[in-house]
Amino acid sequence: MPDRPVVTRIAPSPTGAMHIGTARTALFNWLYARHTGGKFLLRIEDTDRERSTEAAVKVIFDGMKWLGLDVDAEPVFQAGRADRHVLAAQDLLAKGRAYRCYMTIEETAAEREVARAEGRAIRSPWRDADANFNDRPFVIRFKGPQDGETIVHDRVKGDVSFKNKDLDDLILLRTDGTPTYNLAVVVDDHEMGITHVIRGDDHLNNAARQTLIYQALDWEVPTWAHLPMIHGPDGAKLSKRHGAQAVSEFDDMGYLPEAMRNYLARLGWGHGNDEIFSDEQAIAWFELENVVSAPARLDWDKLNHLNNHYLRLAAIDRLVELVTQVHRSRDFHLADGDAAILARTIPLVRDGAKTTLELADATVFALKRRPLELPEKILGLLTDETRGRMSRLRDRLALQDAWTVSDLEAALRGFAETEGVGLGKIGPALRGMLSGGAPAPDLAGALVSLGKEESLGRLDDALSPAA
Repeated sequence: MPDRPVVTRIAPSPTGAMHIGTARTALFNWLYARHTGGKFLLRIEDTDRERSTEAAVKVIFDGMKWLGLDVDAEPVFQAGRADRHVLAAQDLLAKGRAYRCYMTIEETAAEREVARAEGRAIRSPWRDADANFNDRPFVIRFKGPQDGETIVHDRVKGDVSFKNKDLDDLILLRTDGTPTYNLAVVVDDHEMGITHVIRGDDHLNNAARQTLIYQALDWEVPTWAHLPMIHGPDGAKLSKRHGAQAVSEFDDMGYLPEAMRNYLARLGWGHGNDEIFSDEQAIAWFELENVVSAPARLDWDKLNHLNNHYLRLAAIDRLVELVTQVHRSRDFHLADGDAAILARTIPLVRDGAKTTLELADATVFALKRRPLELPEKILGLLTDETRGRMSRLRDRLALQDAWTVSDLEAALRGFAETEGVGLGKIGPALRGMLSGGAPAPDLAGALVSLGKEESLGRLDDALSPAA
């Protein structure tokens, strides 16, 4: 293929959720286009009019936007290009590379049984007939070669050979004149200037048929690159039992798009032993030859590790917004000033969070309203001796001017030494009084999250006679 600017595409069907496999394919196309300085395009294959819906199209757009995969032109809608597909079929008819087939459904089924028994592809008796009946329904079939081989030159799989006798004369136009998948894809990819078709290896057989159509139309065959499938952790084909499959589900489960990009890039492609890398690094390193041909496996532990890494890098104001969204989705009432509380709390708890859902869980203690309802387990810790010690600690903290983690850690250690006890005698009761039994960071972190006034107020509530 002569040198020309690289143009890649993603071509999903709007008939359901945007699957993780489609997202990974989109990412690889995007990376290769950016790596080569080319273009990345989007085509919506909406020819299935009954199943294609506006809502499903929006799911694709939203998924691409969430993943951060920008395209370089307005999306192309396949259904609006039917006239172009028909013209291509008519061109093939004129070239003698297609023919009208008048077989009925029953005749086609019978021929399929015979062909299967003889170990060959379906051949129509109308293949070499010069017939044109206006009063009989017909399909237009491709007239492919019956001997020799078609070789798919694949950048991932290598050269893959297909015996032409095993490739049936596929239907190009149905009896109602609508185009079929293989014809429409070839026409659209050609007219969009697609140079590299990067897609799942479940399309490898289609590549042979499409290669023949390209050649019959005297069009340049694109570079093929068929990606391995994504399997579940057990090595079986990915299914609902393995957990999330759609991009929207990963969003709902609290994963960040940059973590998903990093993780999806590692599913079937890699750069040495690098596990964590930026978008800029992935773009600089991405080569199709480094895509492995074996199926990739979904690994939740690795995804969680990556997401934790990106949570620790994310800007606090962004995390405040994400955690706020989680709380609102749970009908958790947020008051004025809670954003400031979250901004103080998140830096102290995010190291232990794998998702924004866990991060939201870790901030609940700081958002509780006074007076806290202490669980029986916490109340059981508040013996007379402990109440006296907590009262003295409350007075010590009231005198504390510097309200930082390091200063409060020093203050707590100093108080424990004065009392002649270890922090283990102080920690459980103090944590419970401050958090109401909810998960909380270390003691100094909890105090900083709450702030001095709120911390002292919660201690006062817990130590009051009515508590």
